Amino acid sequence: MVADPVIKLENVWKIYQFDRVEIAVLKGITLDINRGAFVVILGPSGSGKSTLLNMLGCLDLPSRGRVLLDGRDISKMSEDDLAQARGKKIGFVFQQFNLLQNLNALENVMLPMIFQGKSEAKNRYCEIPGQ
Repeated sequence: MVADPVIKLENVWKIYQFDRVEIAVLKGITLDINRGAFVVILGPSGSGKSTLLNMLGCLDLPSRGRVLLDGRDISKMSEDDLAQARGKKIGFVFQQFNLLQNLNALENVMLPMIFQGKSEAKNRYCEIPGQ
């Protein structure tokens, strides 16, 4: 039995409007990503990789088509639902780290867990030898 994909893109387009000029960055992308899959997105600069990743990460919505996360259309989700999905279902490592300077590395990594009320994770999972 094949499970439903955790992320599914159906004929996804992303079109940016600059004055009267439309630029289609993504054109009809269809993609299924199954739970546990390892996916690599490759392409030259300007080919739409970041735009696609922003769609997959629920950071942006398509101009056309649908992005489904666990069967739910992200364009129909509220901002709160999208934030919950990003916090609980999607891991994102940015090219520029976007770390909070007043936190150490461990605290930066744990921040999503803290936002989810899992602050005990530091004691349970992130013990640092010698401390």
